[in-house]
Amino acid sequence: MGTPELISPRSPRVTAARRLAKRAFRGKERRFIAEGPQAVREAVAHPGEGGEPTLTELFTTVEAAERYEDIVDAARATGARVHYAPDTVLADVSQTVTPQGLLGVCRFLDSPFEDILRARPRLVAVLAHVRDPGNAGTVLRCADAAGADAVVLTDASVDLYNPKSVRASAGSLFHLPVAVGVPVEQAVRGLQDEGVRILAADGAGENDLDDELDADTMGGPTAWIFGNEAWGLPQETRALADAVVRVPIHGKAESLNLATAAAVCLYASARAQRVLRAR
Repeated sequence: MGTPELISPRSPRVTAARRLAKRAFRGKERRFIAEGPQAVREAVAHPGEGGEPTLTELFTTVEAAERYEDIVDAARATGARVHYAPDTVLADVSQTVTPQGLLGVCRFLDSPFEDILRARPRLVAVLAHVRDPGNAGTVLRCADAAGADAVVLTDASVDLYNPKSVRASAGSLFHLPVAVGVPVEQAVRGLQDEGVRILAADGAGENDLDDELDADTMGGPTAWIFGNEAWGLPQETRALADAVVRVPIHGKAESLNLATAAAVCLYASARAQRVLRAR
């Protein structure tokens, strides 16, 4: 078989994909970019809503199409349009210096907050005032790894579909329900009404995570609220929680970054819940 024809950088399909780097266009089109073999593989496997596949288009270099033939074939099988493109086009669309050879255009996949509540979640991460897209994606990845049932991004947090958030999630965006744009008070009240205990993670919290674990208080349904990277949680958000919990610093480190603290808190809850179920 000869070398496939490469799509032109001036193609309307490339122009449309490039525009998805901007939040306004993502919101208008309800599409976002997923870059790299891991993210594209997960997008292909994601069932989508109403029978509509999540992945709608795939841009691939010839080399990547050969290396990841299974992904490209699976994308075609779902009905996605496959475009062969040079590295320069993928770099332009993804706005990265070193593109990974595969780039997918995907439908939005966030879940209504009401659906998350109806599923009676036992472990939830709530991102309140989180502004850094890399941190948001990494916390989502941590929540997925810890076995959380859902993630909620409040209306004061970064866009879930920011390319940096999607990359940092490393495919976890496609694994668990995520609600976006939920006012923090609505998120807290809704979860509390479902019997979920709300814990606010804060370095100055009155409660110590080790003490909470020793007191055997963390085995029930739990939602953790994680705040802004620089200034944490505002007092009004802390006041909504059932407890404000700090991760103990046993060494000389000044503090933990947001994603590390989130991983510690979520894994602590996940273990406490497993222990309770095993009794």
